[in-house]
Amino acid sequence: MAQQLAAHEACDLHEIINFKTICLAHSKLIQGLVFDQDLKALMQKDVEQSIQALAELQAIYERAPFQAPVPESRPTPIIN
Repeated sequence: MAQQLAAHEACDLHEIINFKTICLAHSKLIQGLVFDQDLKALMQKDVEQSIQALAELQAIYERAPFQAPVPESRPTPIIN
């Protein structure tokens, strides 16, 4: 059984997930404005790695000592 995160660890992890999500959204949106193919490929690699990192971080976040209700109506994620 995985050890539960301390409250301060869960809060820090939550902040990291939020920051990484904002970075991912920025990279995804800016790709449409970039015309240099090398830069666009680099940004796509960043998007793919960020999606993988977020999945790993969210798996760790499941060990948080608290639960927040998930609203029934959520915005559609831009990464799908």
